[in-house]
Order: sequence, then structure tokens, then C-alpha cells
Amino acid sequence: MSADNCGKVIRYVWEVELAREIFVLGGAQSDFARNLEREGNSLFELFRDTTESAFAATGIEPNEVETAHVGNFAGELFGGQGQLGGFFGHVHPDLAGVPASRHEAACASGSIALLAASAEIEAGRYGLALVLGIELMRNVPGQRAAEYLGSAAWAGREATQARYVWPYMFSQVAAEYEERYGLDRAHLRAISENNYASARRNPLAQTRAWKLGPEHFADDDLANPPIEGSLRKADCGQVTDGAAAVFLASRAVAERYAARRGVTLDAIPRIKGWGHSTAPLLYSAKISASRGQPYVFPHARKAMMDALGRAAMDNIYACDGVEVHDCFSITEYMAIDHFGMTPPGESWRAIEDGTITPGGKLPVNPSGGLIGLGHPVGATGVRMLLDGWRQVTGNAGDYQVGGAKNFATFNLGGSATTSVCFIVGR
Repeated sequence: MSADNCGKVIRYVWEVELAREIFVLGGAQSDFARNLEREGNSLFELFRDTTESAFAATGIEPNEVETAHVGNFAGELFGGQGQLGGFFGHVHPDLAGVPASRHEAACASGSIALLAASAEIEAGRYGLALVLGIELMRNVPGQRAAEYLGSAAWAGREATQARYVWPYMFSQVAAEYEERYGLDRAHLRAISENNYASARRNPLAQTRAWKLGPEHFADDDLANPPIEGSLRKADCGQVTDGAAAVFLASRAVAERYAARRGVTLDAIPRIKGWGHSTAPLLYSAKISASRGQPYVFPHARKAMMDALGRAAMDNIYACDGVEVHDCFSITEYMAIDHFGMTPPGESWRAIEDGTITPGGKLPVNPSGGLIGLGHPVGATGVRMLLDGWRQVTGNAGDYQVGGAKNFATFNLGGSATTSVCFIVGR
């Protein structure tokens, strides 16, 4: 069954399961410009600060939390710290004893934590879940950080000649697009420029105060140095210390929360659809399998179509915006056609006609994305869902998409090994 037809089948199944709705009550995000090492702080302080901010932002009390989940990729590598669920009891005594789990899927770790918490609520085990995504990354030299992050590839089997594994791997994605469809690097530069511009409107963005001129997006080896292959500095997402937290709730809990806030249940956003797929780990295996197919990463396309199908949406244009995983400019380029914003290989159309810009038909990464806002690996999926909540509740401030009622997210781990999508809306 094709990914598109699979999405249609799932749509009908989803329509009869409304009792399993998952509501999003809000949350909080750390300032992605923070450098924990320079502050003299550690992973715990980031964990604590973000969790406390989430309670303050929502008015939820610690004793209301029934289950907790952490998305984190490499706490043991960057901070020598595992068993992160045990931190909750140090944030507040009422969280001691709450069942907690940690989830890892490289850059999609936060989204996997969200899926796990959602499943617990759907199963009726718990009614209110706290989900935290977190990563400490700026406390080691750049080369060592690259080595740690490279563990999401198949160690010793691929990218063994690369100094920086992920710029190298996604340079191969750019080469694949160029071979299959043709690729104008000006379109990749436009993606980066758009995301940096959006980040300037986001008060929590890592790059909000950066001063960038045209030379920083040009083939200028000093202002925009090559990193690996065809990718330059401006093509790359940021190395970031950061965390984000959201509360997910059952219908019963959401009804009580809405009454407490003096709003109707319809004002509380919910997860309307989700998709999740896991492809073989090796990049070469994924590319070989997609030869002759319309999409470079069919598994990513399937996750997207499953989310739209579950949300009973005919296409991505039923949403008002998208937060996508632009770990590199080519990754966003890939997400554009895989979501169906353009035909396969023609993502350039949505760039040239302004579709993806603020005020366009379907803004992409109004937050600034991973390139502009920042990419604390384990936090990114949670942050994306939180930004979706912000947009559909009118709480996105200067980067608000006017009138947004439905927002999509696309979060990937590795070389599109893990793909997760959510549709959040009112």
C-alpha cells in the first residue's frame, strides 16, 4: 500500500477513536542562547529551570502530574549523565515517585517521548503527562561534539572519512537531489536566510542578535566557510544547550483544565494526527531502496501522510504553517516536497513563490527552525510541538502566523532513520 493510500485508511480509523484525543495544555522553552558551561550550570539546572517554567506558564501543579517522559540523545556523552527521569524528584518533591521514562532516537528523541506519553494517555493509564526534551551540547569542543553526534550514524560503517559526520551525510542528500532532479544552491541559501530572519523575531532564538550580511550566505570561504562537501556554515543548524517541556492530557483532564482557565474545551489544542516511521540505519540502504521512487525518503513521506490522514486532512495546505527539521538547509528542502507542498524534486517552487516565508501560503519555520532558533537535539521535537501550540493559541508573539488553527511538525533522527510528524490544532 502506498504512503498516500495508507494515510487515507488511517483517517477513517482515527475518526472513530475520538475518545483517545490527546490535548496539549502548553509548556515552556529555555532560552536557546544560553551556554550552561559559561554560566557554571549543568544539565540538571537546565532540566529544573525549564520544568519550573512550564508549571508557571500553565498553572499546572506538580502534584497533578501522573507520568513524566524525557527525550534526550546523548546525556551520557556530553554530560556523563544518564537516568534523567530521576531528576524530576529533585525539581519538586511532589514529582518524586511519579513514573518516568527516557527516550532516545537521535534528533527525534523528543518526538518519541511525546509519542510514548500520548500512548499512555490513550491506553487510559494516566491523564496528565509532563514531557521534557533536553540536551547539553556546548560544554565540549566542536570536534568532540561532532563525534558524539555522529553516533546516530552506523559507527564504523558509514561516513568514516568525514571529520563532521552530519554535514557530510546531508551533503550526500544534496548530491542525491542534484542527481535526481537538479539543484540550485541559491534555493538552499534562501532557506537559510529565511530562517535566520525569522529567528530575529523570536526572543528565545540562539541567533536572534547575530549580525549577518549577504557575505554570510555567499560562497565566501571566510564569512561562510565550507564544512563538509557542498555544505557551508550557513547551511547548518546550531549546536545548542536547550530544553522544552509540554503537558499532554486526556479529554477528562483537559475539560477540568479548561474550566479552571475559564475557557471552553474547543480552545484547548489537541494532537489531531501523528505519524512515525523508522527506516534502516544506513543512509546507503535508504537511498538504494528509494531508487526509481518519486521521493528520496519514502519513510519520511509515510510519516507525513499518516499524520495528515489521521487528522482527516487532504493535504498539507489544510495546515496554516509547518515547523520542520532543518538540521541543514537541504533537510528543509527535502521536507517541502515530501509534505506535498510541491511535486517531488520541485521544492524550489515553494521557495521562489514565497510560499514558505512569513505571510506566505504555508510559512515554514516561523520560529527560526534549527538553523535560526537552535537545535538542542533531544529537545527539538518537544520544542516543535510547543511552537505548534503557540501558533494555534495565538501565543507566538512577533513570529505569530495570523489566524493559525492547525500546525504541522516534522522531526527526524539520523539520516531520516526516524521520522515523526504531529498535527496540532483547535
